[in-house]
Amino acid sequence: MARAQDPSGDFFHQKEGFAQVARWIALDPDKETSIYRKFDELAARNLLYLQSELLVLENKLDQLDRSDAKSDDMDLADAIMTWETLERQYNAGSEKARVRMDLIVKIRAKLKEYHEALLLQSEIAKLKQPSKRILDTYREWFNNPRPVLGGLSKTFLDNPDDLVGLHSLETDYLSIFLRRYWPFKEEISLDSHRSVGRYYEKSISAATAIISILIAAFLLVGPITALYFVANDAAKLGMLAAFTALFALSVGLMTNAKRAEIFASTAAYAAVLVVFVSGNISNSTTLPAT
Repeated sequence: MARAQDPSGDFFHQKEGFAQVARWIALDPDKETSIYRKFDELAARNLLYLQSELLVLENKLDQLDRSDAKSDDMDLADAIMTWETLERQYNAGSEKARVRMDLIVKIRAKLKEYHEALLLQSEIAKLKQPSKRILDTYREWFNNPRPVLGGLSKTFLDNPDDLVGLHSLETDYLSIFLRRYWPFKEEISLDSHRSVGRYYEKSISAATAIISILIAAFLLVGPITALYFVANDAAKLGMLAAFTALFALSVGLMTNAKRAEIFASTAAYAAVLVVFVSGNISNSTTLPAT
C-alpha cells in the first residue's frame, strides 16, 4: 500500500474527524483503503420489506381481477381487456377504473424500486472483502492513540465480514506473497505524523509479471529440452506427468484463473508435450532388420 504526497505540499496542515479519514483514504494511490460497511443485514431486510409490499399489492390486484371477472358490467369487462378503454374510463372519472389504475401505478413504482435494489445488491455482493493486511493497517491508524471518529462511527471497522473494499487488487497467491514480504520505505504519515510503510502496487505487479514470464518460459523450454535428451520412454512419460502437474500448479498459484480455465490451459500444455514425446518415441523405435 502506497501513501502519496499531499498535492498541496502542506505536510503539516492538520485535519480532524471525517476530513482526516477522507484524506487518509484519498492519499492512497492504490485505493486499497477505500473500505466501507456494506450493511448486509439492513440490505436484506430492506429487500424483504419491498418484497412484502409487492406481495400485498400483488394480492390486491389478484382480488381485483377475480372480482371484475365475475362482473356482468360490459364496460368493466372491456376495461380489463383493453388498455385504451381503461385509460378512457379513468379520465372520465370511473371509480372502478380509478382503483385499478392507481393500483397499477403503485405496483409499477414499487416494482421499479424493488428491482433496482435487487440489482444494486447483486453488484455489491460481487465486491470483495479487504485483505487482512490492509484492514490491520487501517485499524492501527484509525485507533491510535484514540479513534479518529466518534459515536457509532468509531466501530465501523469492527466486523470484517460486513466490510467491502471498492478497489480489489490481484488476489493470486504470488501477489499476496510478494505484498507480505515486499520491502517498504518507512515514513511519517501526512495525517497523524505516525510511521507508515510505503510501497507502490505497480512494483508488485511488475515483479509478478516478470516472475510469471520467467516461469512460463521455463515450463515451455525446460521440458522440451529435458525430454529431448531422455531416451527411456517410461522416463519420458513420467516427466510429462510431472511437468504437466507443475504447470497446472503454477497457473493456479500465479493467476486468478478459474478451475475451467486451469483445466483448459493444462490440457493445451499437455497436448504440446504429448506431440513432442510421441514424435520422439516413434522416431526412436527402430524397425527390425530384414
